[in-house]
Formats: sequence, C-alpha cells, structure tokens
Amino acid sequence: MRILVCIKQVPESENPILIDDNKAWIQPDEISEFRMNRLDEFALEEAVLIKESVADTKIEIVSVGPERSKEVIKRGIGMGADAGIHIATGSEKYRSSFETAAWIAEYARGKAYDIILTGAMSEDNMQGQVGPMIAGRLALPCATAVILAKIAGDKKTIYVEREIEGGHRDTLKLRLPVVLTIQSGINTPRYPSLSNLLRANKMQLETIPAADLSQPAANENLVQMVYPQKTRAGVVLDGSAKEKAARLVRILDEKSLLL
Repeated sequence: MRILVCIKQVPESENPILIDDNKAWIQPDEISEFRMNRLDEFALEEAVLIKESVADTKIEIVSVGPERSKEVIKRGIGMGADAGIHIATGSEKYRSSFETAAWIAEYARGKAYDIILTGAMSEDNMQGQVGPMIAGRLALPCATAVILAKIAGDKKTIYVEREIEGGHRDTLKLRLPVVLTIQSGINTPRYPSLSNLLRANKMQLETIPAADLSQPAANENLVQMVYPQKTRAGVVLDGSAKEKAARLVRILDEKSLLL
C-alpha cells in the first residue's frame, strides 16, 4: 500500500505576523520560527498507524513551499515517513489552495497511491480546500474532517467516520484510492525518533521545481493584506454608582436591548 501525506510549513503562532510594505504578503524574514501545520501532524500519524497495521505500506510526504519547507519534510520522516518530496516554489508570496492542490495532484497522478491524506485545514489560511481540490483533479472519492479510518482486510475499501454539525458523524465506505482530510483529535501524533531524524538528515529528498509542473490558470488573486481593524470600543462609565446605573440603562435603551 502506498500513502501520500501532504504537509505544510506554517509560522509559529506565537510570533507576530508583519505585513510587507506593498501589503502583498507577510514578511517571512521577521518570523523567527516555522513548524509543521499541527493538523497535518494528525494526518501523518494516521498514515504511520496504517503502516503499523498493514504490511508492506510505504509513506511518502510532500510539501509545497520555499527552501525552508525541507525542514518539515525531514521532521515528517523523523515521525515515520519513508521518503519526502519537495515541490519548490522558490519565492515567498501568497499561494492559493488551488495552486497547491494542482501541483500536488500533478505529481501524484499515475503514481498509484492508495490513500492521499491532508490535515483538515492549515493554521494560516484555514480554508480546508487542498484535499478536496486534489480529489477533484484526480477524480477520486474524498471524505473531509475524518475522525476514524479503518482499512478493510482486502485492502480495497476503507471505512471512515467524519465529523459533522451537532456532534453527529457521517459513516462512509469508500473504494480505494481515496483522498481523506484528517481532523484533529483522531490520534496522538508522536515525536520524531532520534534514529529517524538522523536518517532524514542523510536522506536525499526528491526536489521538483514548481515551474517544471504545468502551471494552473490563475483563478484567484490576493488584492491586499491588512491588519484587522478595531470595530468596537469599550465605554468606561464614570460617576457614582447611581449615575453609572442610569447611564447604563440609557445605553441599553438606545440599543433597544431593554424589553
């Protein structure tokens, strides 16, 4: 069985995000630390669990991004993947989910992957579109927000449960190959082992320039990036308790909040 896990490098959430002077993208040089998208860690762990239960399973991980993205690929190998692929974009700029999905789908086409896994969404864009778009471009069945996955004994189908509104679950039986986006909490991602990290540092990653892949027609443009604007301001009431109570009643009455 062959599994492809799609991972993304994102800024550490504790770091302040600065927008460049052209308001076209963030300033990556001002970010001190990048790491693997946490939801992708759950996808990778799920692949490793499948590998441990299904004999002759190989896990490959792919990441789209600049040169520094190789660090999360190596970490993924440290967590249990067998090989890594870097689709190198070269430049630091906004990249739509459509572009990412198109490049990954073109790489995966014809390589006989049984399962393609992604995290439910990335922590930076939070769009949750890459997995379904990969499935669409490869004409594969897809299940999103998966919280349980079990491979059938014949290795031809997979039973999945996906999270939906109201605490309910969809249950699906899908024929392989398939694309799944994995929800957080489905498992507990493991830490990379020292031996695997040493192996990753010595391993030659497959690097594919994004320019060598067919370029999808742009269907989305980033117009401008801005910081969130403050839309509400608090009001501090002064005076005695009686005066403040009267003022509060007037404010609530003006906003039609008193019945």
